[in-house]
Amino acid sequence: MQLFAIVAFSQIPEEVLTAKGITLPSIPASIGTYTSIVRSGNLLYLSGRGPLQANGKYITGKLGKDLNTEQGYAAARLCAIAQIAVLKTELGNLSKIKRIVKVTGFVNGIDSFTDQPKVINGFSDLMVEIFGAKGIHSRSAIGVASLPSGWPVEVEMIVEIED
Repeated sequence: MQLFAIVAFSQIPEEVLTAKGITLPSIPASIGTYTSIVRSGNLLYLSGRGPLQANGKYITGKLGKDLNTEQGYAAARLCAIAQIAVLKTELGNLSKIKRIVKVTGFVNGIDSFTDQPKVINGFSDLMVEIFGAKGIHSRSAIGVASLPSGWPVEVEMIVEIED
């Protein structure tokens, strides 16, 4: 995606979601002693989310064994939809988002799998599609040996909101 096309973006995030046919899921309860989101000043810290499908079940598997890079990309995109649902629940209005600041993606892959950045692009690309220039962020894509519940990908993020 070219930067000049992103800078001209001015749609309301909820309108973009509707135009793309994306329905935000209900947020499942935490599976541990933590919360989905913590606010500190004008920053929101979102706990990691896995690839929640529309049927309420998570995608599972290991990249390079059970899933290929394209399937991992799609799973990361589902993580993005889940995180947008957390933000919508917290803020009520996604237009309050000033910037997606930082994304950390964890990719559950075999030892020789090295396409972590391509997988996490599924998350990053959707952030830019929905939030335009505000969705451009810093990022880490990290390979791991396993993730909760056998998820192939988990993504956490930091978001700045309007004062």
